[in-house]
Amino acid sequence: MENINVQKRDFNLKAKKMRRLGIIPGSVSGKSFPDSISIQMDETTARKLVRLKREGSKLMLNIEGQTIPVQIKEKSLDAVNNDILHISFQALVADEKVNSIIHLILVNEDKVKGVLDQMQFEIPYASLPEDMIDTITIDLDGMAEGTILTVGEIPELKSDKIELLVDPESIVLRTSARKHYVPVPEAN
Repeated sequence: MENINVQKRDFNLKAKKMRRLGIIPGSVSGKSFPDSISIQMDETTARKLVRLKREGSKLMLNIEGQTIPVQIKEKSLDAVNNDILHISFQALVADEKVNSIIHLILVNEDKVKGVLDQMQFEIPYASLPEDMIDTITIDLDGMAEGTILTVGEIPELKSDKIELLVDPESIVLRTSARKHYVPVPEAN
């Protein structure tokens, strides 16, 4: 698990000025804290988190000598100018289930014969922190036309340590034969 160094937030600076100075605000919350902790991190660290980690990814935050296991809860971004506005973390407690999401990554999409329709990109679930899953990779190589894959058919999700928060019969993806275009004759 990756370690990230952050500091408690300096409230003498407003968030907008912090971002101009290359400092990104954030927060850590959880049942183990009576109130959320306002934090700040350098923009380089924040950009790396946004680029390489997803919501639901586990990390260790080092806050002025205290190490806290967390998951990324939310990343607030300004889509217009690509600024990072805020990153929220949820503290994890070893013996307490936490709600999270698993990101589905498809590989070998170019080897699918026919049309691929992906209906689910994330799977909501609950588990203890030690059993959390960040991503599941689904290899499409050799997948036949007409295949339908449901949430319950994904091997990693058959564990009794994972509590699905979605119907196991929900369709993740399906493949179908390519439709051929047949022009319709014009009426005279």
